[in-house]
Amino acid sequence: MAREMIRQGGRSARIQEAVHRATQTLLNDVGRAEITVPMIAERAGVTPSTVYRRWGDLPQLLADVAADRLRPVGEPDDTGSLAGDLGAFVQQYAEEMASPVGRSLMRDVLAETGSDLAAARCCAYTTDHLQTLLRRARARGEAGFSIEAAIDILIAPICYRILFSNGDPSPDYVQGLLARFTRLEM
Repeated sequence: MAREMIRQGGRSARIQEAVHRATQTLLNDVGRAEITVPMIAERAGVTPSTVYRRWGDLPQLLADVAADRLRPVGEPDDTGSLAGDLGAFVQQYAEEMASPVGRSLMRDVLAETGSDLAAARCCAYTTDHLQTLLRRARARGEAGFSIEAAIDILIAPICYRILFSNGDPSPDYVQGLLARFTRLEM
């Protein structure tokens, strides 16, 4: 059963914030393998049943915390051109996701089996940034691009390399993806 993870205002927001903060603190202090829902609940000042009712189980809670941490803090850089904007965005995306923190957060999001809310949120973050780049390009009179193709040609290979081949998407690798995308889409 899918649960709504984002609570708006009041007591619900304070509980979500406390549980997220407690989870993050425990992840830092004791590590993922040692964390339990009762530990999180105690640290957050809520009952374990509150955590289970809102998140279902530990993997869903970890995925929600990870998706929240993967939320971008600002708009993608505006370099003055679509090629520059896209290059800066994809390079930054690759660097952030390939970092130890990024890898861990991506794995937590993918470990959620009860619903796909956290994964959908992460996809929406990336799609929103690509839409921003597309709007900027069109406002400057530049040709646009397919967001779906950008995800397929640029984002998906980076994620695959990070998660499944345990490799780092080097700047040269990212530049190769961008060159391929430019040939096919721009």
